[in-house]
Amino acid sequence: QVQLVESGGGLVQPGGSLRLSCAASGSIFSRYVMGWYRQAPGKQRELVATVTSGGTTNYVDSVKGRFTISRDNAKNTVYLQMNSLKPEDTAVYYCNAKTTSWVTVSWGQGTQVTVSS
Repeated sequence: QVQLVESGGGLVQPGGSLRLSCAASGSIFSRYVMGWYRQAPGKQRELVATVTSGGTTNYVDSVKGRFTISRDNAKNTVYLQMNSLKPEDTAVYYCNAKTTSWVTVSWGQGTQVTVSS
């Protein structure tokens, strides 16, 4: 089993940047497909970005060109660099680990991102 702990959320003005981190422990991090999800109030949780063990990335259309997901297998950490933030990016962001068969094995506790002037 893998445990995930997010950090880096906060309040930022529109157009600003934040970097989220997700530290993993308890299992072999490099095996997993890592992802970031988000859930805004009153909305369903949505997948934002994923990165495979080999470094292949995918993004939801609404964040393409603004967000970058990356991973450091030596540090057991996955990152989400968020630039040009918009109020509609406001949500709780969750880190997620999946097997190579895309079965979720763990969620983080979530970190709040608020984009507001």
